[in-house]
Amino acid sequence: MAKLSLGSTFPISLSLHRYHPITACHVATPSTTTSSTPSPDHHPSLEVIGGARDRFLPPLHSTLRQPYHPFPLIAWNRHVETIFASFFRNVPDVRLRRECLRVEDGGTVALDWVSGDHYNLPPDAPILILLPGLTGGSQDSYPRYMITKARSKGWRAVVFNSRGCGESPVTTPQFYSASFVGDMREVVAHASSRYPEANLYAVSWSLGANILVRYLGDESHACPLSGAVSLCNPFNLVDAFEEFTKGFNRVYDRALARSIREIFKKHILLFEDIGGEFNIPLALNAERVRDFDEGLTRVSFGFKSLDEYYYKASCFHSIKHVQIPLLCIQAANDPISPARAIPREEIEANRNCLLIVTPKGGHLGWVAGAEAPLGAPWTDPVVMDFLEHLERGTRKTPGSSSDSLASPKGLHHAHI
Repeated sequence: MAKLSLGSTFPISLSLHRYHPITACHVATPSTTTSSTPSPDHHPSLEVIGGARDRFLPPLHSTLRQPYHPFPLIAWNRHVETIFASFFRNVPDVRLRRECLRVEDGGTVALDWVSGDHYNLPPDAPILILLPGLTGGSQDSYPRYMITKARSKGWRAVVFNSRGCGESPVTTPQFYSASFVGDMREVVAHASSRYPEANLYAVSWSLGANILVRYLGDESHACPLSGAVSLCNPFNLVDAFEEFTKGFNRVYDRALARSIREIFKKHILLFEDIGGEFNIPLALNAERVRDFDEGLTRVSFGFKSLDEYYYKASCFHSIKHVQIPLLCIQAANDPISPARAIPREEIEANRNCLLIVTPKGGHLGWVAGAEAPLGAPWTDPVVMDFLEHLERGTRKTPGSSSDSLASPKGLHHAHI
């Protein structure tokens, strides 16, 4: 049995042979987008807006002036494209070295660095932290393609596997959530302390993108990252979960709930005597993602209701506080991260933000471009062009504030 993994939220079990297992799956219903005015700096098939448009669009001209051509047959339907990308896209063979990072509350996350890069790259090589989506991890194709692209440019890449994801160990009775940025803060601090001469960047997908943008907003002017990219971000979890319960998407809701249950069952002994408002039987037998979030997630992170959790955990609140360069790429027909949830006004008002919306792409699909259909998604060259532009203009100097960023007190790590 292989699992359909659409990066951030929703896996489905299917009988398949010879395909790589994948971990997280999403899919929902149609959405619309505002058409962009034809412009010489990008092709009219793309919507391009944002307060940082004039600053960051020129280095992306080589890709954005070309029409977006979705791959024939596969991209005719957003669900087909989403599922194809998850099951049939090749998975690059990358050797990874795992570092288990014990964070301040006793929890553990897994950082997967490319094997040999510690010796092969200079200490000031830029670092790219990759945040997969819900239940996603370093085993999935989309972070591995980004690793490959980054390495070809001389970057040091590391995948941040959240608690319980990508076989990351769970050492406390707490997983992670859309609202929790504490682990991200400690991962950034750890990477900076390990390579103090390097600039730090982050690329994120789906729920990982929601977490990253919340982190950027929370850190605001103090953010130690030099730039960030958000892909397939749900932005508004209320809207995203509303779409998730419609029509075909109910299949994915049940499938993802089953996947989350499997992870939870591996660590059930940690939760046996937890007490309080927790409803462990509901979480253990969740038929929908909402059931798991009601039984465990929203209580773990102090929310009074599920509606409060989804609303307050949504990252659209954070866009106005982002103070570093941020590129957001969305697909107009994304079934999980609906186009109506994109905070266009906030992105337009923030001089640090740029938004690109493709007419098709599904969720984490983007089966288009030179490497379609089995290779890297259309977004990867755009992402690296953006990051390379930032790195060329942002060089660390001794004594800079980011150089002095130290790991939080009580931070420990172990290698396996």
